[in-house]
Amino acid sequence: MRRKTGVRRIVLLTLGWERILKSYSVHGDMSGDTIAEPVPGVLLECDGGWMLLDTGFNPALIRDPPLRRRFHNPDSGVEAILTGGGDPLETALDEIAVPIDAISAVAISHLHNDHVGGARHFSGSAPLHLQRAELSYGLSSPDAERNGMYRIDFDDPSLDWRLADGDAEIAPGVTAVLTAGHTPGHQSFIVEYDESVGSGGFVFAFDAADLTENIEGELPVGSFIDCEPDDTVEPIRRLKAIARERGLLLVPGHDPVVWPQLTRALAAGGGRHVSGG
Repeated sequence: MRRKTGVRRIVLLTLGWERILKSYSVHGDMSGDTIAEPVPGVLLECDGGWMLLDTGFNPALIRDPPLRRRFHNPDSGVEAILTGGGDPLETALDEIAVPIDAISAVAISHLHNDHVGGARHFSGSAPLHLQRAELSYGLSSPDAERNGMYRIDFDDPSLDWRLADGDAEIAPGVTAVLTAGHTPGHQSFIVEYDESVGSGGFVFAFDAADLTENIEGELPVGSFIDCEPDDTVEPIRRLKAIARERGLLLVPGHDPVVWPQLTRALAAGGGRHVSGG
């Protein structure tokens, strides 16, 4: 039998935080609660080097006052939070001693500013995987900026986009799964370990399911484009089925409890999931 190849190490990155009304994550939530949600990045050690899933904020759009007024207006109901004074992606990589030029491929779940703001680091270097429908919407829709997609982050002819039309394997052990609804071309990722380090892995939902309750209660997400709220439940059910069939852990994209816990568990296990972590 052919040896199954996959990912050897997984490192979760927290690339900032967002203080946000819970209703942005759970449609119909009437609690009025505001929660601080982590901004996720996932670093994968693959056969060909390091792959990065999502890139966090563009800090210039947050720290420069005129740009902040345009792109991160406090009246929007979403407050972008950066810790420290440096670039969030560079800082996170420095902490684990992975130079940014060691990243040989990038995949972007969708074009919201908290996921694609670091794409500029890979202009003229690593290829970036995305759904064709997502890039088309981001570049052509007059509503893209109003919906949190800032062309300054991704409209760069030096970015080497590798566009998919639906599910696609983008590296051994890494598969993009089309989970449209939150955005027109949102994609989640199946990540499976290489046989040399055991078995198992994760399904990273990203914004197809922000919180654990989106998954457990099959509750629609609070932010969606060109669809009805209930249309965002089918991608959640699909991800749950994939995780169940393959014996993988489904990870919500912005859960303020799950993300830090899993980050610590993976760090303690050297990039492997430790049960009970």
